[in-house]
Amino acid sequence: MRIEAFNKVDNYSIQNNIIINIKDLINDKNLEPGDKLPSERMLSEKFEVTRSSVREAIQKLEFYGLLKSIPQSGTFVANIGVIAMNGMISDILSLEDPDFKSLVETRILLELKAVKLASLRRTEQDIKDIKSALDAHNKKLMLGEDAVQEDLLFHLAIAKASGNSTMNTFMLIITPEIITKFEKYHVCNDNDANISVREEHTDIYNAIVDQDPSKAKEAMKKHFKTLYQYCYNI
Repeated sequence: MRIEAFNKVDNYSIQNNIIINIKDLINDKNLEPGDKLPSERMLSEKFEVTRSSVREAIQKLEFYGLLKSIPQSGTFVANIGVIAMNGMISDILSLEDPDFKSLVETRILLELKAVKLASLRRTEQDIKDIKSALDAHNKKLMLGEDAVQEDLLFHLAIAKASGNSTMNTFMLIITPEIITKFEKYHVCNDNDANISVREEHTDIYNAIVDQDPSKAKEAMKKHFKTLYQYCYNI
């Protein structure tokens, strides 16, 4: 555990240093929107780090809209002013890895909106996908097996059914970390909680089928309230 934590902190520090170096490079070379950055290989040699570390840093800056990578062409400075870019990079560097409760709070905010949209926009294929995830989750619970991944796949199916690609993307981003934290803290291993979860999932699914956004939101709120009561006392 200590080695894992050390590696995570160490990698985080390396990534931040690369981001600082990229920012300094852009400023020193007076690169403007549309200008191309040196290749990953050249940057790795210049910064004396691995190419994979450079790639991760670039992907992070691309996620925040500061860089744009084009296959077979390279990485380019995005259409944003230098002042705004420097300010955003400073904010990015000050971000910390989200703690468990922050992830849960973010998930709740996203899903309360997603389930309302899903109940209004769901297609017949969405209904099939949600039902498939619901059945897979229930089967695992009935067998007394860990069902964390199936649980989150059920919620991801709802996010997809919302028809909001940005919301769906955010759910996909935070889901791996949530799975890791759930397994680390042994969340939702209580049998009574699992019974409640099965019932609440069914209520959410039925509300989406009925295209009732108010009912869907209330069912989701009840679901998360129960999860807090049973599972988040860590």
